Amino acid sequence: MIVCGREEHGFTCIPDWPEPGLGPLGGLAAALRHAGGHGFAGVLSAGVDAPDLPHDLRQYLAGEGAGIVESQPVVGLWPATAAPVLEDFIAGGGRSLYRFADHIGARRIDLARPLMNVNFPEDLPRPRSS
Repeated sequence: MIVCGREEHGFTCIPDWPEPGLGPLGGLAAALRHAGGHGFAGVLSAGVDAPDLPHDLRQYLAGEGAGIVESQPVVGLWPATAAPVLEDFIAGGGRSLYRFADHIGARRIDLARPLMNVNFPEDLPRPRSS
């Protein structure tokens, strides 16, 4: 497991690529470069704001090429071979993860249960009172 774009104690951390401020694409580009440079076939990506990923997420996304979760494209399974394509996409001004996913023909997967998107404490589910 690696963290892209910031330092987190206890984890391998790498900077976004090619520069900070590119959002999810910079993190994905860094992860794909890291994967390719370390002999990994691909990257299973997820944002820190999706705490309820299914334990079998990889199986949902597995298949030919890339696969993303329709409602949250930062959650995806990307082949390391997509790194140079993403680098060219970014160099050409691309900044949308959805557009990049479409550019490489990523499959869009709907999960049976929508993923949480927790950006603020009020986004967390409230415990039910008895």
